[in-house]
Amino acid sequence: MGFLAGRHVLVAGAGVTGRSAAEALLAADAVVTVTDGSADRLAALEQLLPGVTLTPGLVEPPSGTDLVVTSPGWRPSSPLLAAATAAGIEVIGEVELAWRMGLELADPPTWLAVTGTNGKTTTVGMLESILRAAGIDAVACGNVGLPVVDALLAGRRVLAVELSSFQLHWSPSVRPFAGVLLNLAEDHLDWHGTFEAYAAAKAGVLTGEVAVGGVDDPVVAELLAASPAAAHVGFTLGPPEEGQLGVLDGQLVDRAFGPSDEVLLPVADVHPGGPPGVADALAAAALARAHGVSAAAVARGLRDFTPGAHRAVLVATVDGVSYVNDSKATNPHAAAASLRSHESVVWVAGGLLKGASVDELVREEGHRLRGAVLIGADRSVIAAALARHVPSVPVVVLDEGSMVDAVREACSMAKPGDAVVLAPAAASMDMFTDYAHRGQAFTDAVLGLAGPAE
Repeated sequence: MGFLAGRHVLVAGAGVTGRSAAEALLAADAVVTVTDGSADRLAALEQLLPGVTLTPGLVEPPSGTDLVVTSPGWRPSSPLLAAATAAGIEVIGEVELAWRMGLELADPPTWLAVTGTNGKTTTVGMLESILRAAGIDAVACGNVGLPVVDALLAGRRVLAVELSSFQLHWSPSVRPFAGVLLNLAEDHLDWHGTFEAYAAAKAGVLTGEVAVGGVDDPVVAELLAASPAAAHVGFTLGPPEEGQLGVLDGQLVDRAFGPSDEVLLPVADVHPGGPPGVADALAAAALARAHGVSAAAVARGLRDFTPGAHRAVLVATVDGVSYVNDSKATNPHAAAASLRSHESVVWVAGGLLKGASVDELVREEGHRLRGAVLIGADRSVIAAALARHVPSVPVVVLDEGSMVDAVREACSMAKPGDAVVLAPAAASMDMFTDYAHRGQAFTDAVLGLAGPAE
């Protein structure tokens, strides 16, 4: 890549995206240094990245650095990135690097991008399934796991890109052909500082030719209306207006890209089901339709899609009680959607709230609660919200104990017809490696009560 050849680039972070960025930079003839706070992570790259300088714990860029490529989780206030900015050195993320590298290709791939507080991974998976059903060389990448730069260098023709708010913050010039903002609620306020800054980062996905937004969310609707995109498309769980996709007579309907009221598929064929799954399907369909995919391919792709693990998965039904693993509900907005799918719930919740409030969640969904079992670092915050808004709901706060203890407590509260739902409303890293580890712990604890789902 011409713009990188001979430039001295510092990669901040030796994780998956850092390694991929370093490999791409080497291939583009840049002079590459990688730094990380963990000497062990750097040592793991020694055999993989010959020709790269590995330097642990840098707090300022080496002399002569032209560009810094940061891993998405690094905050702007971190000493290294703050020092780079103060020195006038540009700081970008791996997604921005992929975008700039793509612009130098004779025939760059099409970017279809997805962001939002919740539903990103499901939506981008649905989108990938639809595109492949249409015979398009497409891949899901970005925050879903595969670094965008790897997908770019593999020569994929369409990139279904999941973007976090962190990635968008570090991607100032990314302009996807079509991008969707699913929803917005308080999340990552400890990183962004304010909800306004978080929302502004998310709105970066709406800056391409086609902007798509979930108009049932008033904040999203406002950001969609303000978007500089040439075309604005909304999606709604209600009947769609002109220029929208929505639900009419039990069918997903497109009134934006095809003949008026073009039917895509029945709501009953969407999985995961329920309002969150249907909204995600509408969003994925809108991006695919913006790219010219037929209604028939949309239907095939959505029917073929298999939801990811730890997303509203029924683990077992024991003595008439359903046990549901929605460990991916890592913020209050996601947890509210999860609880909304059940009439009577014993709620297993808690973890790291990351500055988010649970009051609105408890106010709106507290009437569904048979009881609550709270774990993790911010368990007392959730307990206080329950005491304020639904004081009659029995609450068990586990100051110590495992997921096995939490499931046993929930089991003792539940009655036939109830659902015991792990929808933590919080991040997992206080007690678990990640949300998947937490979900597996819940699954194992439930299967300890009985065999697999009936």
